[in-house]
Formats: sequence, C-alpha cells, structure tokens
Amino acid sequence: MIDLLYSLAGVLVGLLVGLTGVGGGSLMTPILVLMFGFHPATAVGTDLLYASATKTAGTAVHGRYGTVDWRVVRRLAMGSLPAAVVTLTILSFANWQSSAMAGVISTVLGLALILTAISVFFRKTLIARLTPLFAGDDDAEIGRITIILGAVLGALVSLTSVGAGALGMTALLILYPKVPVARLVGSDIAHAVPLTLIAGLGHLSMGTVNLWLLASLLLGSIPGIIVGSLIATRVSDRVLVPILATTLAIVGARLLF
Repeated sequence: MIDLLYSLAGVLVGLLVGLTGVGGGSLMTPILVLMFGFHPATAVGTDLLYASATKTAGTAVHGRYGTVDWRVVRRLAMGSLPAAVVTLTILSFANWQSSAMAGVISTVLGLALILTAISVFFRKTLIARLTPLFAGDDDAEIGRITIILGAVLGALVSLTSVGAGALGMTALLILYPKVPVARLVGSDIAHAVPLTLIAGLGHLSMGTVNLWLLASLLLGSIPGIIVGSLIATRVSDRVLVPILATTLAIVGARLLF
C-alpha cells in the first residue's frame, strides 16, 4: 500500500532536487538504504524507475523550449545504453539478494556519492582546470570521448542509480564549453530518461523494484519538485551547495565504512 512516510521522503528529495538541480538518485537511494533499510538492489531498481518518471516531465519542458542538444544526447546514449544492458546482464546472473552483492552495490554507491559531492562543491574549479585539456580536440574526438563518458555513466547508473546528474553534467560542461548551459542541462535530463527507463525495467525483470514504494515516492516528490523549483531563486547557492555536498560526502562515507 501507499506509505505516507515514504511519500514524506519523496517530498524532501523533490524539494532538494528543485532547489539544487542535483539528481534524485544521489539523495533517494541512500535514504532508502540507510533510513528505511531496503536492500541496496531494491533501492537502486525502484529509484531508477522513479527517476525515469520524474525526468520525462523535465525533458518535455526542455524539448518544448528547444533546450536539448540531441547530438549530445545521441552520443551519450551510444555509450550508456549498451553499457547498461551489459551491466544488467551481469547483475541478472549474480545473486542480488546475497550480502556480497549488497556490499558491492553499497561500496560503489558510496564512492559515487563522494565523487558527486566533489563535483558539486568544486564544479567551478574542475571546469576551469579541465576544460583547457580538451580545447584543442576536434568535434569527432569530443564525440568519441562523450560516448566513453556515456558508457561509464550507463554502468554506474545501472548499478547505483547515481551519476547521470551531477557527474554527467560536470563532464558535459567541461567537454562542451561553447554550448549554452541550459541546453546541456536539458540534454543531460533527456539522456537520463532512456537510460533510467532501460535500467529500471531491467531491475524490474529481476524483481528488484518495489512498485508500492515507487508510487509512494512519486506521490511526494512531484509536489516537492514543484515547490523547490518555485523557491529556488530565493535561496542562495552559497548556503545550499556546501550543505548538499557535505551531506553527500558523509552519506557516501557511511556506506563505505
């Protein structure tokens, strides 16, 4: 049945997503594992379909206003979708209910959260330092690097549900400095839809999705995202970003140790 406690968690995550733009996977999956005691595989699988549903609406908005670079989306998908299928195939042959698999997922999730925290807190520094490294590459080379980036994100997202948001966006800002930020944001969201849908359906076929939990989360997160988006302009990034990055780093360390 619908559980209002899970819906409340959805409201909290939706609010933070609306305020900061950081993907729900970085926030929702750790909450489901650490606070509610779900098996990491169930938390990941449920969160993937949750992300697919919420980001479909975001893609529709960005598509309507022309803020999606479909060339970038295509390149990312060329790497991420095959990588997701391979990762899901490996998972399907593993015993996902075992404590060993739970440990693997928790460890990779913890590392992904720490990397996300770094990319959130030091984004401007990372972009300033790394962008010149790719300044001399032609479009074909950037395309190949983007496909490789997509493959890394596809494997990471399928295993942990984390990576398509903050990590992917930081990498795109480095690779495509001349593309308007709004178009990169729209492209990142648009790419996440097929990736999270395929990964989520793969987890559903393995039985690692809790549909009542999914419904409860969506019930709370949708109004949370709306409210967060409405008040985002009134809250300073100087306050939110350090708090969010510190929280992600602490949660990541908790999953590792």
